[in-house]
This record gives sequence, C-alpha cells and structure tokens, in this order.
Amino acid sequence: MTKVGIIANPVSARDIRRIVSHAGNLPINDRANIVLRMLTGLMATGVEEVVIMPENGGIRTQLMRTIDREARMGHLRFPRVSYLDMPVTCTSDDSAEAARQMHDQGVGAIVVLGGDGTNRVVVSRCGNTPIAGVSTGTNNAFPELREPTITGLAVGLAVTGQVPCDHAYSYNKRLEVRVNDQREIALVDVAVVSERFIGARAIWKTANFRDLFVTFGRPDGIGMSSIIGLLAPLDRQTPEGRRARLLPLETAKIRLVAPIAPGLIEEVGIGGVEKVLPDTVYLPSVSAGSFALDGERELTFSETCDVSIRLQTDAFRTVNVPDCMAYAARHGLLTRVASEALRSAHQTGRTT
Repeated sequence: MTKVGIIANPVSARDIRRIVSHAGNLPINDRANIVLRMLTGLMATGVEEVVIMPENGGIRTQLMRTIDREARMGHLRFPRVSYLDMPVTCTSDDSAEAARQMHDQGVGAIVVLGGDGTNRVVVSRCGNTPIAGVSTGTNNAFPELREPTITGLAVGLAVTGQVPCDHAYSYNKRLEVRVNDQREIALVDVAVVSERFIGARAIWKTANFRDLFVTFGRPDGIGMSSIIGLLAPLDRQTPEGRRARLLPLETAKIRLVAPIAPGLIEEVGIGGVEKVLPDTVYLPSVSAGSFALDGERELTFSETCDVSIRLQTDAFRTVNVPDCMAYAARHGLLTRVASEALRSAHQTGRTT
C-alpha cells in the first residue's frame, strides 16, 4: 500500500508581514480545495491512502464534507483519507509532530501546504522522507508556485515508483545555525539582525540587518533571498551558498532595491558578497543580536555565546515535480492505450 502524508497549515500567511505589506491570505475554503485537487492527482496515479495532520481551522470539515458527498454519488475520485491521532495546539508544534509521525509511519512523501516557515518546521522533523511544497504562505521562496493538481500527479508518480528515484527526487541544501547547545535550520536564508529580541518574529525592516546567508537566490524571487538573486544569483543545485554583508544606508556605497516581502520593496545597504562553502563554519559580523530563519526570528545570541552558521549539502529530499512530469511524458506513464479487443468492440458498436 502506498501512503502519502499531507500537512496543511491553516494559519500560514497570517504573520505581521501581511499587515505591513500586501501579502495574500488564503481563506479556509481555498485551502481545502487545494487539498482536494492534490488528492485527485494522487488518486489518478495509484496512491491508495493519505494521512493528514488534524487542525482546528476548518479545513478538515470542508474536506470531509466534499469527500463524503462524492462517495455517496459513487464518484471514486480520492484515495482513502485518515487523520493522525495527535493533540492540536494551533502552533508550529503541530506541523513538527505531524512530520515526525508521518516519517514513523513510512509515508512515501509529505506534501506541505504553507510558506517557508512551515516547510522549515517539517524538514526539521521528517528525517529522510521527501517533501513537496505547495505555496500558501506569506513568503514562498522555497515552495515553488504551481497548480496543486500537478504536484499531486508528480508525488503520486514518484511514491508509486513509476518514476525512478534519480528523476523523482532532488537533494537540497540547508543552513544550520548553532547558539551554544541550540541548533536550528533554514531552508532558504539566515538573516543576522543586530537587535537582541524575538518580538513579532517575522522580519520586514532591514535597517538593522548585518548579514544574510542563503542556500539559493533567484533574480525573480521574493523575500530576503532576493537580495542575493539580484546581486549574485545562485540556483538550488550548485553546492555552495552566498553571504551578503549588509550596512546601514547612510554608510553603504552600494544600495540595492529588493522585494523583501510581497508588496514590500526596500532599499538595502550592501557591503559585499562572497561564496559560502559547504561544511565550513561562519560567524556573524556582530557579536550580539538575533537570527531570523527563513524570515522569522528564532534565536538570540550575546557576546558570550558559542555561535556558528554552516551550509549543509544533500541535507533533505524534495519531489522533483518538473522532472517527474517530463519523465511521465517521455515514457507515456499517463497514456492509456485501449486493448485490440476493446477497440474492435468500440468500432463495431459505432458501425451498427
């Protein structure tokens, strides 16, 4: 039996950046419809069972109402759906616990509905289970923007073994941040802020940024990684990262205009850009401050802390949706050829 996990964060895209910028906020009905579209793709490729993270936001109610209605009408459009047995705290701990349980159950892949933060939490707990991101967050630098039906098809083709592993999955870089005995990861970027507080977590004011470490940066990207994308672009596959040293605007000789959040474009002072090599220890350029991981402050540090930033390659796997679909097209995986007997019967029926 092939099983897939789905973690749908009901409160992604609701941090403070939605207020200070013009970020979107998907209503619950749209989130439920995204899951339904995902399920149709999984069903079409032979996935038999899906396990979903429970939540109190209302996704489950709308989802099961539609599935039950379709079943009563005799439409077998969706795999069998069940929910994890776990408490709901309405915090990021839910995504972490769901990822851990899904890994322990041996699901073939975990589909994550959320932004950079939700994907980061899932990767921190899912072990070697591959993930597939669906963009529903504030900043969506890591999960690529794509129709969920296609993601469902690709995930189904991958976990059922119809697409070989070397085409189905990709290895990804990540950054590890250590403050004394605390270790956290970032999938896209680590920003070093000179302020020593967590506050509202989400970052959007760049005046106090001093360093930016990224795993990749695209010129057409959004979020802090867009700074690298516009200065020294880097793809997801190249086994290196980038570091930008950031300066106050009044002292910077180079100023960059960058889209650091949806609808929020800021001028950033640049001191320089350099390569970040794998498995090499890097230190922040300030002795005290805080770390923002994928856009959210998580850790603070002082002059007495033991601090390091390190790039890890081949750190976790994702479903390679474009390669899965290209392989399916080349090898006719979604092509159904009628048998000779069926074609003859069909032709006979048409001529009588």
